Amino acid sequence: MAAGSAREMREAMVLGRVIGGEDKGLPVEAAGLTVGEYLATKPELSEFWTPLLVLSEDALQNNVRYFADWVADRGLELMPHGKTTMAPQLWQQQLDAGATGITVANPSQLKVARAHGFETLMLANQLADQNALRWVAGELEHPECTIWSWVDSTAAVRLAEEALRGLKPSRPLSVLVELGSPGKRTGCRTVEEALAVAEAVAASPVLRLAGVAGYEGALGHDRNTPTVELIRGYVADLLELHGKLAHLYDGGDVLVTCGGSNYPEIVGDLFAEARQADSARYVLRSGAYITHDDGAYRALSPFDRQRVSGRARSLVPAAHGLSRVLSQPEPGLALLDGGRRDFPYDSGYPVPQAAVSAATGQVTALEGAVVDDMNDQHSFLRTAAGQEPAVGDLVVLGLSHPCTTFDKWRLIPTVKDLVPGKDAVIKRLVETYF
Repeated sequence: MAAGSAREMREAMVLGRVIGGEDKGLPVEAAGLTVGEYLATKPELSEFWTPLLVLSEDALQNNVRYFADWVADRGLELMPHGKTTMAPQLWQQQLDAGATGITVANPSQLKVARAHGFETLMLANQLADQNALRWVAGELEHPECTIWSWVDSTAAVRLAEEALRGLKPSRPLSVLVELGSPGKRTGCRTVEEALAVAEAVAASPVLRLAGVAGYEGALGHDRNTPTVELIRGYVADLLELHGKLAHLYDGGDVLVTCGGSNYPEIVGDLFAEARQADSARYVLRSGAYITHDDGAYRALSPFDRQRVSGRARSLVPAAHGLSRVLSQPEPGLALLDGGRRDFPYDSGYPVPQAAVSAATGQVTALEGAVVDDMNDQHSFLRTAAGQEPAVGDLVVLGLSHPCTTFDKWRLIPTVKDLVPGKDAVIKRLVETYF
């Protein structure tokens, strides 16, 4: 499918989607209208119900452009991880900025990407389901479709051969040998083990050895010197593995890929140096940069505005939670109407930023306030006694961990820029597929 027609198809799918009463946060008046019909009424943010997730278009555009430029300046490629948002509209925005493909995490996500016409895809995981293996082989019958997946064992090689026996696919499945780390997630534990897996792939009649892959983000959650050195050593091992596989490559495209969300400058510097004497494609898969956050990624990213000096560009948070005070039962405590079903909590609770008075519209910065607990539908906002927002007041929340932000919402409104206390026209509704 041509890129233009695929883009138009995806846009038509969203605009033609009928809004239902089950779409959380949308006003009841929207139910029964298509997204296109509803947006034509120029709805305003104040019409939406809380709890609500809202995206800032200016921040999204800034982040997409910033990271695309940073990657391109180093001669690298970006195939952003689509599982962060599972939003084809945002995937297209990343492709329009220069991304060369989209990464997904499992076959179901891959199926969503293909259903929306995406053609260049990386499955950053093992294909262990025989039904999924056969389906991927069938998708490769479309000449415009390219799919890479990963492998970390000879058992997985044999599984693929068994699943595809008798099918005679016109193209072999392109796989990257994954290098892991002891005690961590998937991936061969040593370079020597990975070399043996690569030899099995190269000898397989249904697989093609297409490079090496890894995920450095699982190795650390701080920027202390030992962690930085551990990650540098891991990426160096991945590059060493790639070098040792040179005699097994078949002359087609070869990819060398790492994550690059928490430690992009470490991966980027080593990749940029390696590619000077190599024809392989060096690919980052960063996903969370598109919205950044006010928690886990802000604490680690070298591109957060707190770490970027002077007037230099930076990543900025693009996703915020809006929640109302349900109850103010005792001094220093306000109960909000959004909880674990609405906002992420696995990498830190939401960060209170401002309160907007329901009575006066006055905006108050919530300095020193914290959310220190969450239930399914409630968050516990703690303030100094006498500084609690009142029942009905709107609270703006910074969020931590984009991947578990988007998965709680089906249609997400966007505004040009979110300014507490100021209403805004909804620019689009972003549809997610989890």
